[in-house]
Parts: sequence; structure tokens; C-alpha cells
Amino acid sequence: MEEMAPRDVLLQSIRRCIASEEFMPAFYERFLGASEEIRKKFRSTDLQRQHQMLARSLELCAAATMGEPAALAEIRERATTHDRDHLNIEPHFYDIWLETLIATACEFDREWNDTVEQAWRRILGYVIQRMIRQY
Repeated sequence: MEEMAPRDVLLQSIRRCIASEEFMPAFYERFLGASEEIRKKFRSTDLQRQHQMLARSLELCAAATMGEPAALAEIRERATTHDRDHLNIEPHFYDIWLETLIATACEFDREWNDTVEQAWRRILGYVIQRMIRQY
């Protein structure tokens, strides 16, 4: 049996997670609960809209790791909006984001295993490093 590419593993896991209406609220509860500083960054945020943006961003991360030009361009745009001159999302927030996202995903993905976790870490880690470099 052929092993799936990390991108496909991640995309399937994302789809299993977001199939539950509770996934996004559970993630944001965990993420916002991780730090007063994070809560302050999100105090004026429309969380319903943010849920949609996160779902799109996760799929975008998978596409970017495959070198898809449109996805890479969108990642660059997101990095700009999150840099020190705009939203000022400091690099240390990305570790919190990743860990709380993975902790939530493992609760919602009924097929979660080490391979799935490695795909999340590898692909999201790749995008996080791009975001940090542009900070």
C-alpha cells in the first residue's frame, strides 16, 4: 500500500476536524485561553469570520508546501499582514498557535496518530518559519 504524502494526510485531517462545528470554537477557546496577550490581540476580532479564515489558511498551508504559486503568494500576503508593521504577531505566538491547534485537532480527528501529527507539524512548521522570517 502506498504511503500518502504529508499534504494529503494534513488535508484529510483538517477536513475531519472542521466537519465538527465545535472544532473552531474549541481551538479559539484554547488559544485565547493560553495568554492574556493573545486575548488582547483578538479582542476586536469577529470570531465567526476568523473561523472561516483559519479553515482557509490551513488548506493554504498544505498547498504552499507543494510550491503552488498562488498559495505561496497568499502566504507572503498573510506574512505581511501579520508582521511587526501591521498586526505585530510576534514570533513566539506561532508556537502557542501550533501547540493549541494540534492539541485541539487531536481531540477532533478520530483518525489522529503519529503520522497525522507529523504532517501537521511539518507543514505548519514550514509555513510558520516563512511567517517568522518575514516578521
